[in-house]
Amino acid sequence: MAAEVEVVTSADGTSIAYERTGSGPALILVDAALHYRAFSSFEGLIGLLKQHFTVFHYDRRGRGDSADTPPYAVAREVEDLAALIDRAGGSACVFGFSSGGLLALHAAAGGTAITRLALLEPPIATEDERPAQAEFTAAITRLLAAGQRSDAVDHVLRSVGLPEEMLAEMRDGPAWSAMEAVAHTLVYDSTISEQMSYKLLASVAVPTLVLDSRGSGSELTGMAATVAARLPNAVHQSLPGQWHGVADDVLAPALREFLAGA
Repeated sequence: MAAEVEVVTSADGTSIAYERTGSGPALILVDAALHYRAFSSFEGLIGLLKQHFTVFHYDRRGRGDSADTPPYAVAREVEDLAALIDRAGGSACVFGFSSGGLLALHAAAGGTAITRLALLEPPIATEDERPAQAEFTAAITRLLAAGQRSDAVDHVLRSVGLPEEMLAEMRDGPAWSAMEAVAHTLVYDSTISEQMSYKLLASVAVPTLVLDSRGSGSELTGMAATVAARLPNAVHQSLPGQWHGVADDVLAPALREFLAGA
């Protein structure tokens, strides 16, 4: 039986849709770019985690059943996460995948009541790459302004190194239209990346587990290692897996052990 869709109102009045399932300490899952409840890698993971946690899975603003309120600012997404944490009881563990992990880091740096944080391959750029990230945001903005939503999705997926065979498979399947539906939020994730910095990482005191997949390329695993090294209270762990992903039955035990405080 599917969990009931609930709604929480963020600080700026935006309605954020979420599902709550399981029992135990609160755990909020933060999806990656282009992902939301109807198109998420978290479904199987939730089934394994709900035996140990009360799992909150939400649509980030502008996606799925959540509303959106322009203009966009990273602080507004941080407020969305804070509203969910408040709904969860005032504090929560958080697991963020890819750019969802960067959003969780912004929230932790801002003092949001995150008790423990887990990140899977957060894609941080070096300080020297920050101007290029700004241009990347501008390029996506131009594509979307021209109505080229499919091209924007393609541009982003190629930029993160998605293997060509995976790209072709996604383009020929239902996943492509699901991603096109939220293509406008690619600017949001790029802005989150653009505003990430080593200085911000150094301000995150929350105990953090940074994970990567041994099946990912050196760029993704290197970024995970960089994030772990720059955080003052982090551990880094590599898990067996595929490109930019780890099987649920491998990922779930690692998350359970760390987030439970063992």
